[in-house]
Amino acid sequence: MRSPYDVVKKPLISEKAMDLVAENKYTFVVDPKANKIEIKYAIEQLFNVKVLDVRTLNVKGKFKRMGKTSGYRSDRKKAIITLAEGDKIEVFEGV
Repeated sequence: MRSPYDVVKKPLISEKAMDLVAENKYTFVVDPKANKIEIKYAIEQLFNVKVLDVRTLNVKGKFKRMGKTSGYRSDRKKAIITLAEGDKIEVFEGV
């Protein structure tokens, strides 16, 4: 099994993600090859919390232009994690 640091890349801090924190749901950018079981194990190991549910979605990269040059942003995979009542992740506090 891979290291939890290889599975979870970074927390996703956006307006919509901050609204989900009130419902005890946290959003992370994860490795595109990771499955829900690996994501659940990684979050539980990294943050010492009990994960109830994992929802994943693949986000395709947007088309972007910089002057004459054009290209695509890279694809990524997001995971929305639901925690047990009373658990929280400190990374999202105070943002």
